[in-house]
Amino acid sequence: MNIVTQNCTLSDAHLPHSVRLEYRDDGAMILRSAHPLDPSVASTGDWLHRWAAVTPDRVFLSERAGAGWRELTYAQVLAHVRAIGAALLARGLDAKTPIVILSGNGIDHALIAFGAQYVGVPVVPVAEQYSLIPEAHSRLSYVLRKVRPAMAFVENAKTFAAALALPDLDGVEIVASQTEGAGRAVTPFADLLSAEPDIGLDIAHSKVGPDTVAKILFTSGSSSDPKGVLTTQRMMCANQAQIASVLPFLKTRPPRILDWLPWNHVFGGSHNLNMMLANGGTLCIDHGKPTSAGLPTTLANIRERMGTMSFNVPVGYSMLVHEMEQDKALREAFFQDLDLIFYAGASLRQEVWTRLEDFAREVSGRVPLMISSWGLTETAPACVMLHEPVTRSGLIGVPLPGVEVKLLPDPDLRCEIRVRGPNIMPGYFEDAERSAAAFDDEGFFVTGDAVRFVDPQHPERGLVFDGRVSEDFKLTTGTWVQAGRLRMEALEQLRDLVQDVVICGHDRGEIGLFIFPKPDHVHGDNTSEGAVIDPVLQIEIEAVMREMARKATGSAKRISRALILAEPPSLKDGEVTDKGSLNVRKIITRRADLLERLYDNEDPGLIRV
Repeated sequence: MNIVTQNCTLSDAHLPHSVRLEYRDDGAMILRSAHPLDPSVASTGDWLHRWAAVTPDRVFLSERAGAGWRELTYAQVLAHVRAIGAALLARGLDAKTPIVILSGNGIDHALIAFGAQYVGVPVVPVAEQYSLIPEAHSRLSYVLRKVRPAMAFVENAKTFAAALALPDLDGVEIVASQTEGAGRAVTPFADLLSAEPDIGLDIAHSKVGPDTVAKILFTSGSSSDPKGVLTTQRMMCANQAQIASVLPFLKTRPPRILDWLPWNHVFGGSHNLNMMLANGGTLCIDHGKPTSAGLPTTLANIRERMGTMSFNVPVGYSMLVHEMEQDKALREAFFQDLDLIFYAGASLRQEVWTRLEDFAREVSGRVPLMISSWGLTETAPACVMLHEPVTRSGLIGVPLPGVEVKLLPDPDLRCEIRVRGPNIMPGYFEDAERSAAAFDDEGFFVTGDAVRFVDPQHPERGLVFDGRVSEDFKLTTGTWVQAGRLRMEALEQLRDLVQDVVICGHDRGEIGLFIFPKPDHVHGDNTSEGAVIDPVLQIEIEAVMREMARKATGSAKRISRALILAEPPSLKDGEVTDKGSLNVRKIITRRADLLERLYDNEDPGLIRV
């Protein structure tokens, strides 16, 4: 095979990207980091033992408890984890008897998760809304039937009573921190903490290694039914070594974060939680969220417990910037000791990025490292990371050490991205067919995502995310539509009028749009069999679409018709994932009658340009 290697370094950057790019004669490119990879531990228990020995009195976990804070040091966490591990072994739990965790983030959640991992029992953290929203119980039942847990944990049994009554939990031991009101037999969480470690515990822990399954994380199911990702100790431990290799300040200054990101997702539960444990840091659990109801809690926590790094989704930073505009004390609390601002999940608007920079200079006279990353549940998660200073949003960076990125370019210089490395999953839980289909013949994980170089002549400047190849489709003309990119463009242009949109047009002659409107922009209550008939809103949307069409360079980028949907996306029917994103396939399938109306030129609800 003819391989051409190109070495690239930005020597003047504070944390320089350094990559090696290989051009292969089959048209593929292989992109790797030139930085060495830090050594990796065998399991999360190794981190816990290290910091309990080196800094036993440093706080590892804290959360609000009444008017004060509950705090646990590394030594205390290790003692609790060992007790829980002993209790699980006494019950006969092992690698084939998972524990499902129904509650959201909390210290007891962390303890039972680390206790299970300590002795090789997989945990299955599930989105809280699966239990708390009756319409979503079918999704919880799907997970329970799939994994057949031996134990389920909840923080408050009364709050979760409806879910605990599901037949799928018959015969499953329920453990709760607060046992009242469960409506069934419940084991107090305190009982697990009272178990006495013995030699059997140490033997079981010694058998936990890189290939031991630590978690089964269910994907959000944006294009199909959720899949259980087998998350091994190797994946989690290698990923933290990869990150620390390019963010060396993690090893010289113990990090502190105030974090709300849910632990049933890989971002909060593997990336952030493990980052604190791996580097002897402190995690303050934020029970707020970037919502109108949850934001006041987050703001109060920032004033009391802000950390040295901030992790959030773009909407969270947008809400914080809005609050900071009129609140100098909040700006000072947020930026006074900040080393890093990290966003993921979507692109951060440039105006929000710029205001964060402005506030940072005002408070501290410097701008913290502002970065993003790219990865998936199947990749533990970080594969590509920005780790040098830049001045604009939208970049995802370069491969982390130890990750091989295969890029398959199209004529438009857009590349399908595939990855291989120690942080990649071995497969999906009890799903041999989809596990085999997830990898190509060279062992690269087929992500379905697309990227492009910031500058093809300078690959060290990194990559930008460019939608999902798996969402692309062909028009009847044979023209490919890059649906992910087009959706983002439509959302940006229609952001003042819509909540979300779905790109349609597979095997059709034109691109169409399903529109979920902002409720306060709908005038009156005139609907027609699932579509909104609102002349005022239709005219407003049509004006935006005409301007978009005027700038479109071809049929693959021209949205020519739209229909405003009366019913919002249904969580019960699987149209919304637990991340809040849309399951496009489910929406189009469930609303097949509306799809036909979208392509009926006589329909009264049709917007056509």
